[in-house]
Amino acid sequence: DYVVVKMIPDNRLPPRHLHSVHTGKTFAVIKWESPYDSPDQDMLYAVAVKDLVRKTDKIYKVKTRNSTVEYTIKKLEPGGKYHVIVQLGNMSKESSMKINAVPLSAPDALKIITENDHILLFWKSLALKESNFNESRGYEIHMFDSLMNITTYLGNTTENFFKVSNLKIGHNYSFTVQARCLYSGQMCGEPATLLYDELGTGEDSSATKTSRSTDVAAIVVPVLFLLLVTLGIGFVVLYMRHRRLQNSFTAFANSHYSSRLGSAIFSSGDDLGDEDDEAPMITGFSDDVPMVIA
Repeated sequence: DYVVVKMIPDNRLPPRHLHSVHTGKTFAVIKWESPYDSPDQDMLYAVAVKDLVRKTDKIYKVKTRNSTVEYTIKKLEPGGKYHVIVQLGNMSKESSMKINAVPLSAPDALKIITENDHILLFWKSLALKESNFNESRGYEIHMFDSLMNITTYLGNTTENFFKVSNLKIGHNYSFTVQARCLYSGQMCGEPATLLYDELGTGEDSSATKTSRSTDVAAIVVPVLFLLLVTLGIGFVVLYMRHRRLQNSFTAFANSHYSSRLGSAIFSSGDDLGDEDDEAPMITGFSDDVPMVIA
């Protein structure tokens, strides 16, 4: 024997298993289940979003008969902090959770250029990859002195560079650049960090490995190119000289070739000198001696 019992739905129960499915910079996807299984009618939920930074509230209404409900909260601010409350429209018991929106990304290509008495920090504009970032918001720069174990706020700028002076010789510094924090430093961007090493001389600085490898490549590639060009010109010159010597020798050999003997005849300087010595000297003619012509 068996009996079927159907429980009376209790609309005073809170939604079950409220949790976040995915959180982005400007939105969050949340999910929950109805207070009881298989609702036989549409249920009206109230989703309250409290901005813990700005101290503002927004309420959204969701009407559905599904046992599992998925809802996307939009128009969040990057790096913001929110308190989400979900309950039935009759103000029954509630379920709540906290959401932290993803902050803005760190600036790319942060590097250091060393000058005589100061350094310059450079980075790419964050607006190139973050559509939610406005250059008027600006960036803020911090410096950490590892020797003194002190972090210093250097200031903010709307440019893509920043001048840092009065660095102490022998100290190691870490610089961070991030989107400027809003509302008493509660909504900040991710920081980009770079190490600057004085090494006791004030002349050497160490940036990221990427920037160092780029600088080395910028020097090595032109040098290798010049070496290849020089070697190519040297080979051309040697080849032209070889052709010129070959042509000169061929012309010299042809000028001394004897068709009767079938070979080239060369005489040394000594032989030429002997022939000149054995040849009779021609002296001048006297007016007293008659000239006889046969």
